[in-house]
Amino acid sequence: MLIQSVYDSSFREYGKVLEGFDNTCLIRRMSEIPMPESGTAYRPSIDSLEQDDTFNSYRDHGFGGMPIQIGMCWGHNTRLNCLEYHRDSEINIGEGDFILLLARQGQIVEGMLDTSLVKGFRVPAGVAVEVYATTLHYAPCQTGDEGFRVAVILPRGTNTEKPDLTACCEEDRWMTARNKWLLAHEYSSEARSGAHIGLTGKNIDIEEK
Repeated sequence: MLIQSVYDSSFREYGKVLEGFDNTCLIRRMSEIPMPESGTAYRPSIDSLEQDDTFNSYRDHGFGGMPIQIGMCWGHNTRLNCLEYHRDSEINIGEGDFILLLARQGQIVEGMLDTSLVKGFRVPAGVAVEVYATTLHYAPCQTGDEGFRVAVILPRGTNTEKPDLTACCEEDRWMTARNKWLLAHEYSSEARSGAHIGLTGKNIDIEEK
């Protein structure tokens, strides 16, 4: 698929590049976390990534003083598999270059989204990008064989244990964690685990020509 740059005008409807943040210490701490042998790992909050002024900077300037968490998604991935959204923006910073596969929440029709609507964007190493609340996203994709490490900054509590509730609308059935609504492709592990199958079409693999 065509991979565009987050500096292209086409990215503006999905998010924006953030300026004025020094990510040097954050990236160093990210690099110290071992890579999984295969697949991806995700932790919503990692103590070592929340121990310097970077945390305060993103809390105050990125989220307007709201309580936040800095976690990480890392490992090896080239596929779409799922798309998720939150009720707020997410900020991502990569140790190296990485690719985001994105769509828009408004493109969901009756609980389904066609993957032909998904766009790919390359994010340069060390660059902070805001992914808007209305943007569907999921695990980053790697740009080389070494895998990826991407910091994930969200309001505190996001992606933790799903609230205990009785579904009162269709959207409630898409919830898989706190502040996380997910559409899975039928050929994903998430679908096999019971997630709502909401993606139709091809399960995109950026390595396929």
